[in-house]
Amino acid sequence: MKFSEQWLREWVKPALATQALADQLSLAGLEVDEISAVAGQFDGVVVAEIIAAEQHPDADKLQVCQVSDGQETFQVVCGAANARAGLKTAFARVGANLPGDFRIKRAKLRGVESMGMLCAEDELGISDDHGGIMELAADAPLGIDLRDYLNLNDSLIDVDLTPNRGDCLSIAGLAREVGVLNQVPVNPVTITTVAPTCADTFPVTLSAPQACPRYIGRVIRNINLDAQTPLWMQEKLRRSGIRSIDPVVDVTNYVLLELGQPMHAFDLNQLSQGIDVRLAQAGETLVLLDETEVTLNADTLLITDANGPLAMAGIMGGAASGVTAETRDIFLESAFFNPLSIVGRARNYGLHTDSSHRFERGVDWQLQRQAIERATALLLDIVGGEPGPVTEAVSAADLPETPVVRLRDARVNAMLAMEMPLETVEDILTRLGMQLSRREDQAWDVTVPSWRFDITLEVDLIEEIARVYGYDNLPVRTPIAQLPMPPIAEKEVSLSRVRRHLISRDYQEAVTYSFIEAGLSALFDPKTQPLALANPISAEMAVMRTSVWPGLIKAVQYNQNRQQLRIRLFETGQRFLPQAEGGLLQENVIAGVITGNRDAEGWVAGKDKVDFFDIKGDVESLLALGGSPAEFRFVASEHPALHPGQCARVERQGEVIGYVGALHPQLLKQLDLNGPVYLFELQQDAVTAGRLPRYAALSKFPEMRRDLSLLVDEQVSYDAIREVVTAAAGDALKKVTLFDLYQGQGIEAGRKSLALGLTWQHPSRTLTDEEINNSVSAVVVALTTHCGASLRE
Repeated sequence: MKFSEQWLREWVKPALATQALADQLSLAGLEVDEISAVAGQFDGVVVAEIIAAEQHPDADKLQVCQVSDGQETFQVVCGAANARAGLKTAFARVGANLPGDFRIKRAKLRGVESMGMLCAEDELGISDDHGGIMELAADAPLGIDLRDYLNLNDSLIDVDLTPNRGDCLSIAGLAREVGVLNQVPVNPVTITTVAPTCADTFPVTLSAPQACPRYIGRVIRNINLDAQTPLWMQEKLRRSGIRSIDPVVDVTNYVLLELGQPMHAFDLNQLSQGIDVRLAQAGETLVLLDETEVTLNADTLLITDANGPLAMAGIMGGAASGVTAETRDIFLESAFFNPLSIVGRARNYGLHTDSSHRFERGVDWQLQRQAIERATALLLDIVGGEPGPVTEAVSAADLPETPVVRLRDARVNAMLAMEMPLETVEDILTRLGMQLSRREDQAWDVTVPSWRFDITLEVDLIEEIARVYGYDNLPVRTPIAQLPMPPIAEKEVSLSRVRRHLISRDYQEAVTYSFIEAGLSALFDPKTQPLALANPISAEMAVMRTSVWPGLIKAVQYNQNRQQLRIRLFETGQRFLPQAEGGLLQENVIAGVITGNRDAEGWVAGKDKVDFFDIKGDVESLLALGGSPAEFRFVASEHPALHPGQCARVERQGEVIGYVGALHPQLLKQLDLNGPVYLFELQQDAVTAGRLPRYAALSKFPEMRRDLSLLVDEQVSYDAIREVVTAAAGDALKKVTLFDLYQGQGIEAGRKSLALGLTWQHPSRTLTDEEINNSVSAVVVALTTHCGASLRE
């Protein structure tokens, strides 16, 4: 919000210079973005009147004007199209200094002597307007210095308010803050009730009371729109960035800036039967004041009459019912709109207005009657007229409640790290407009004023105390806290260790969004209906992910599009699984993806692509961190996102904990990926749960090894063979190694040859050949019985 420093000082007079005032506001949370002068640096410019204006004898676009400053008459050559006899304007005498270090000298223009210069606003640094020389009021006193006449020794302060401080979007709100910060009185304008001089009213109906619980209106007849807005009001509006339009619009804008209450004036003769505040209906349209036509959404709050929409409530009025030069009777409105009914509506139509900016942040819900009385008094002074009685439609049940917040002495002192005197607390809160009632339990009941929508909790009050007291006045103390070392379970593998392990295997950690596109979720997990967000950021982030894979695949897609072909990513995060009985299961998982060459580029590196066994090996090494790799099994399976022939489910003691495999070829094509791509996703708890380490002495006795070459059906897995061998070989079996796999010439179709190395070692004695031979025989019998194996000759 941009405001005039002089206007603020009419309300409150702190003993501070401009920069000190700006610094104080910034430290109090009202950040000042810029301080600028109302006008450029100039002198020697006075109010003058053009007595006569004639065509220049040698130039079509120049006029020779006779200009009087009340004492002398000067001849001035001027090129402005609006220069005319009887106009009062800004006159720079010979010797005057204008912005840019431009000095006015006696000159000749096309052979005609010019004794000064008639100035446009941009030439004096007042605005960017260069449409002609300045046009001043007809009653402007001749010869007076223009800086004094327009009161240009002023500064503009631009405050960037946070959304919670809508109460400071007015001179009244800013003055209240400055008064509190400096402990000086605030002198608000006197608002008196204007007595009606006619009995005319216009009925109002609230069809949407939750959105508009209070609507106040007043009829004013026989106004004179030929009257001019006073110079002081025009200047205050201009310095706040608002252009003067006509007296009625200027007054509503002035009250908006002064008190913070947006208002609107309708041409009474364009209204039919009565005002109805309601939501839009399907297909309704409205031509706005800026002449654009909009098709209204069903959630848009409207001001309507019997003929249809008149205005978008709290945003912008309609052109058909707006005040024009022919208007003689007006209906003045002052309403309170619930912020939730206005927020976001202007953006839906590509609009942003001073009214919507304030209503979205919250307007004082008890301010409407004061505003309409203030606007009425100003209008009567400027355009005259006959006011009717104030009409108020209100739904008391839908008005905001006045919050009462309990504030404890101990809580204040604990959060501010000091013993704050009770008198200081009461003084600060009282000057902020709050009412305090002392309790018996060393606390206050604080009634929050209607203009502070942002105070609902005890911490909000403490923040206000700290802000006004001054953050730089609070003590600086080193916090003292007891920080006991948390126990680390020996059976648990820390997540940081898991991350380090994957990084050591050439993975990079990724962090992807928990929100994904609904269509992408269906590709990876078509059987699960994900939780949809009520208010998604975009269509690409509309549902909660049921798997981490979609985010990782999008990351792969992003990298491949930028010529990064060797990719290894992992992520630890949550997936969100809706439950049949209701609710949402948030499950921690560890997921990864690999694609591209097996080895990084190098002069000794191969060109082989990664395959299923690369990612299976990564997963096996990850599962071995807990010290119980034998508890895990990989079982051929199916998953809708994985290749039917390259997919395995991972089990721990019979419980499925995840999947590993190649991305389905159809998904590769749909997502336009360079394949193959391999994925895994595991439950985090199953990976990090380990076993308690136990000491065991190393055996000093020799190992005994026997090799077996077996023929089995190609459907028989090595895991099944390993389990049978382990069960049959006895307790001394130390290791089973698969060191060869062969299919081809010499092997029957549908069969495969496996070569196993079996190693025995006893902890306390040397094993005999007889014991080993018996164990080998038992293993062969078991493999023949359970796996259909035979020894290869």
